[in-house]
Amino acid sequence: MTTAVNIIPIFVIVPLAGAFMISIGGRKLKWLADFLGVLSTAGLFIAALFALKLVNEYHILVYSVGAWKPPIGIAMVLDGLTAFMLVTVNLVALMIAIYSVKYMEHFTSKWKFFTLFLLMLGGMNGVIVTGDIFNLFVFLEIAAIASFALVAFGVERHELEAAFKYALMSTLGSLFVLMGIALLYGFTSTLNMADIAAVLAQKGSSNIILLVSVLFVMGFGLKSALVPFHAWLPDAHPSAPAPISAMLSGVLIKSLGIYTIFRIFGNVIGVTPAIASILMVLGCISMVVGGFLAIGQWDLKRLYAYSSISQMGYIILGFGIGTPLSILGSLFHLFNHSVFKSLLFLGAGAVEYATGTRDMKKLGGLMKKMPVTGMTSIIGTMSISGVPPFAGFWSKLIIILAAVEAGQLWPAVWAIVASVLTLAAFLKAMKCTFWGDVRVGLEKIIEVPFLMKFSLITLALITSVGGLLLIPGIQNVFLNQAVGVMTESADYLIAVLQHI
Repeated sequence: MTTAVNIIPIFVIVPLAGAFMISIGGRKLKWLADFLGVLSTAGLFIAALFALKLVNEYHILVYSVGAWKPPIGIAMVLDGLTAFMLVTVNLVALMIAIYSVKYMEHFTSKWKFFTLFLLMLGGMNGVIVTGDIFNLFVFLEIAAIASFALVAFGVERHELEAAFKYALMSTLGSLFVLMGIALLYGFTSTLNMADIAAVLAQKGSSNIILLVSVLFVMGFGLKSALVPFHAWLPDAHPSAPAPISAMLSGVLIKSLGIYTIFRIFGNVIGVTPAIASILMVLGCISMVVGGFLAIGQWDLKRLYAYSSISQMGYIILGFGIGTPLSILGSLFHLFNHSVFKSLLFLGAGAVEYATGTRDMKKLGGLMKKMPVTGMTSIIGTMSISGVPPFAGFWSKLIIILAAVEAGQLWPAVWAIVASVLTLAAFLKAMKCTFWGDVRVGLEKIIEVPFLMKFSLITLALITSVGGLLLIPGIQNVFLNQAVGVMTESADYLIAVLQHI
């Protein structure tokens, strides 16, 4: 076990080292950014799979940074939820890095892109593995700052405006989080998350903890773009280059927002009935409002961005219901959405790469010219809309069944309504973009390069067979360990404190 824990800091060291090396040599060695970008993400994905194996063997591993034992020192923790998120984030990052090798040739200074990309990935991985709540805030800001720059990467007027709005709203969310951490530290005199949970278990409930909970809901709600904290997302995601749109919507809002809600409320503060009700209400509102807003969009990436708000609602609803089945559905939908939303944004990027526009009023008939992009986008559409047998159907079905089982009938109804709205919005997108006759001016376009098609096909295959993750053997390895972390929070506390 002593050797096994050394894998944990790798998830932070590798992307930060890669970003540093690209920033030093990428300007002169044009191939270095592509090589280190793909190599780093491939290595991280392999390490994530190995971490999953270690979790199933040891259940929980704790690494003490600098050999300083927590709670004085900083701890990094690898458990079922950590391994699940690491696999999800680094799988998507690998596909996006491969896609970016060709796509980012449209932009100057590709080495700057990969430097920021790996910096953002290092921040996300740091948020996932840390066991220290202030350290979580630090990594969260590293990822956020890199993402601000990437949204503005094209330096056009609308991109700079979107990046400014994103930075402003994200900073407000960070302020709420920092205030919550300060109050929590003042109440417990510790920053280690397991130690905080132990102190709170001794002291019992308090108005301070209620205030902290509200601050965290607002702060992390902004990071995850839940309604009414969503205003920044529809501008930021479409404005970024397609690989970053996929990264932002696919995994960033989940790492900085959804995962942190899961970890802090699931393992540190606990979920009171009032907080659970708030989360369910926010989830239902986000599902329906995001679905309605998506229908009215004519910018392909903007439509996809609004649908992300809707899909975050499903995930939060599952967590708010709070039963093992609903949490299983929530985590499964988190993984599925990471895959099919990344696929859809990369597909939109392929359309823009080939045609120079993402205005659906100017598109049409692209299935005849771009069959790979068209078919993979349709697979993503079927999955996000909850059409069987694609992966999104199974995760939505589990959440709806869990709501009915828990006696939450109205949330189940709203989940079904939101799925119908999503289907309507995406059928519109597919019809306007890929079906019908080829529009005048698009007769000579061709399919995107091989590396871009490789990422599209791989993600489409994963979302097509994603339902296989519910096979008992695979579910026990990948999903059930993560569910157990949140349903048996006392085990997390005991396991971490044993290493102190």
